[in-house]
Amino acid sequence: MAMGDATFSQDDACIWVEKYTEMLDPARKSARPPHMAYQRDRARVIHSASFRRLQSKTQIFGLNESDFFRTRLTHSMEVAQIGSGIVEHLALREEADHYQAWLPSPYLIEAICLAHDLGHPPFGHGGEVALNYMMRHHGGFEGNAQTLRILAYLGEYTPKNGLDLTRRATLGVMKYPAIYEDLVALDTGYQACLNLPPVTDFKTWNMKPWHPPKCLYQEEASVVDWLLSPFSEQDRAVFLAIKPPIDPTSKQRVRTQFKAFDTTIMELADDIAYGIHDLEDAVAMKMVTRDLWQVEVMAHPHFIAHRLWDNTMTDRLFSGSSKQRKHAVSKMVGIMVEEIFVIERDQFAHPLLRYQACLPTAQAQVLELLKQFVFKNVITIPEVKGMEYKGQLIVMTLFEALEANADRLLPANTLAKFNQAESERARKRVICDYIAGMTNNYASKLYEKFFLPKQGSVFDRI
Repeated sequence: MAMGDATFSQDDACIWVEKYTEMLDPARKSARPPHMAYQRDRARVIHSASFRRLQSKTQIFGLNESDFFRTRLTHSMEVAQIGSGIVEHLALREEADHYQAWLPSPYLIEAICLAHDLGHPPFGHGGEVALNYMMRHHGGFEGNAQTLRILAYLGEYTPKNGLDLTRRATLGVMKYPAIYEDLVALDTGYQACLNLPPVTDFKTWNMKPWHPPKCLYQEEASVVDWLLSPFSEQDRAVFLAIKPPIDPTSKQRVRTQFKAFDTTIMELADDIAYGIHDLEDAVAMKMVTRDLWQVEVMAHPHFIAHRLWDNTMTDRLFSGSSKQRKHAVSKMVGIMVEEIFVIERDQFAHPLLRYQACLPTAQAQVLELLKQFVFKNVITIPEVKGMEYKGQLIVMTLFEALEANADRLLPANTLAKFNQAESERARKRVICDYIAGMTNNYASKLYEKFFLPKQGSVFDRI
């Protein structure tokens, strides 16, 4: 089916700017044009408390290391800038006529990119894994799932329906369209972990087996149904299909296979920001040397096979000059963005699922090489892992204490939600939401207030 087919004309654009609250109450619908609806989406994300808190949540380094190095807030802003650059580039490609009508507007892609990390808990992936362990029998915890929960329930713009963004913006943020329990049912390795005795000493807990399935929560299932309702039954079935690992004995989690068109643009922007901008931080902090870069990147078979840049890039990156380093990083980003193209997946009829943004093999392999370089030489070194370990202890200890002493330790508004919850799962989710919304600094101060004798005061606000 040709993608210019009138079956999928933009005459039904109102479907994609609909909000969940408008589905619940059609009288709330407005005749606002799409560009204004997506502009409002972006504004709601920027002005939300969850977005502001990203300034005090780590990307990689501790917040006290330097004001220069990236937080989740600056990372999200960079992802939005790269995302809008990708859209602009795709619009200018020769074959753009085929997909032009379905490219997201700058407002839309920026809203999606700015929102993509709203659900990240304090202390990065260490905090994510710690919360997943505490919620392992009660729906799990995953950063992107928490993002959808903020958009659909926790955000402050509506009493019960969160930030209440448009359908297309919310769909674009949703990276893994599968419910936690559905993934767990197919993951024998994770099931074995669930059968282990509970850990009584968090200091001896090993987080490796507890990386969460890439999922959504059962609590948001009705929102997922609403998001996917414009698609055919066949498209929904394929989109929601779960792919088991090729090797059942591997530790790889089962996961979904497909993402919406806008999501693929956002993910490419995210990967580029992670692989290149986080590399910039590592070089600036002198955590990686030129010799190491030369051996593990420039001399790597994947890079030798493609040669996306010459030694001038290395000279600029390790020159010691922030201007030269920034020039190199900007050039690297451009090398990636300028080669992104759009493919069509024959499994789908609808353009928003059929179209996918991709990197060519050369750029994809080199970007993956950069990501692995950062992962190996920055994220997994003992100095960073030690901070991650401390963060997980704070998160798990706070969870245990707040749940056991809710009436004494929770702030009034959170305690009201806790007391209104009708099940153990719902009560745990209240605690989980509360901790996930904390910044690194707030979680640390709360831990000190509760557990260090000489810290804290009755005048400290909770």
